[in-house]
Amino acid sequence: MSKPMRAIPADFMARGAMLHVGGRSVEDLIAEAGGTPLFVYDLGMVAARIARFRAAFPTIQLHYAVKANPYRPLLDFIISLVDGLDVASAGELRLAVASGAEAASISFAGPGKRDFELEEAIRTGVTLNVESEGEVARALGIGERFGLRPRIAVRVNPDFEIKGSGMRMGGGAKPFGVDAERVPALVRTIIEGGAEWRGFHIFAGSQAVRAEALIEAQRATLNLAAELADAVGEPPPLVNLGGGFGIPYFAGEEPLDVEAIGYALMEAREHLPRSLKSSVFAIELGRWLVGEAGVYLTRIVDRKVSHGKTFLVTDGGMHHQLAASGNFGQVVRRNYPVAIANRMNEAAAEEASIVGCLCTPLDRLADDVMVPRAEPGDVVAVFMAGAYGLSASPQAFLGQPPALEMVVGGSD
Repeated sequence: MSKPMRAIPADFMARGAMLHVGGRSVEDLIAEAGGTPLFVYDLGMVAARIARFRAAFPTIQLHYAVKANPYRPLLDFIISLVDGLDVASAGELRLAVASGAEAASISFAGPGKRDFELEEAIRTGVTLNVESEGEVARALGIGERFGLRPRIAVRVNPDFEIKGSGMRMGGGAKPFGVDAERVPALVRTIIEGGAEWRGFHIFAGSQAVRAEALIEAQRATLNLAAELADAVGEPPPLVNLGGGFGIPYFAGEEPLDVEAIGYALMEAREHLPRSLKSSVFAIELGRWLVGEAGVYLTRIVDRKVSHGKTFLVTDGGMHHQLAASGNFGQVVRRNYPVAIANRMNEAAAEEASIVGCLCTPLDRLADDVMVPRAEPGDVVAVFMAGAYGLSASPQAFLGQPPALEMVVGGSD
């Protein structure tokens, strides 16, 4: 029995038999890039997402989480449209700086920052989102050693989580952030140590697709920020509300109602306590901005039947697109939307599994889906491939060649 998959995102279109991305034929894009496998990112879709956020959250800063997709041409495009970048390693920090981002707009989070990363962040002038008392002590020591004033915000481990989030980053024992009850004392240590205190980073979870859950989490985040500010005795310059905006990968999931979330947050801003009146607020997003804008193109190299079951074997696989294979956090494997990109005008005619070229049964891009009959040479499109794709996959596994990447639309 075939397994369900969600419909192709509406921004993609077909002209005759051929899928188009950013108004261009996938075969033309493959020829320009030099072959498959190939990730294509539509900058027009990214710009539209950012514009939608601006309309829904008119007084909230937008930060891009670089870990979602660090591809340089994509990052170069995004920098001019957002207010800040959030990085999680020295490598991402260097990429952000090389892309022209101002140091004051960059924040650096992550629970395992090494001394050389702290030093590089402090020398560059970015904000450290510190995750422990020990990290604060090391940052203050580095600042004193080099005669520099670190910019430090505290990442808070809240006592709540986003209900239904795909990855829970808050509530209970976590490697991320400082438990809320210990934060006021730590902030006082930061201020007394001569650092520039930059505020709070409160991130409770990611990949949430229910507006009600995010509204509830943001309300709790504002309350927690106010309590912490009162305990510190100083208003936080910035309150990073985290993100967590999810996208609908699977059948039965609905797109997130960001306008409802924005309306609720704007109302809450009208009734802020005095301790937060002067604070700037930010939301950091990655997946929601770029996830649906990407498509992974991989060519079929073989068609085989085993015990009555059809397999379409491609030149790509989980070493490029781990998430689509179900090996990046899925508890129960479900299918991303896929299509035969050069047979878009043909009806589904057979049930097939689309597998990659790796010698492991985990390498499966689609399981028992209904597609038009496909042959070697045809192109498979795996959608929802703009976030946590190539850079989040085991690219070196089995020595396979890397995937290509390109952008379309925007200023390309």
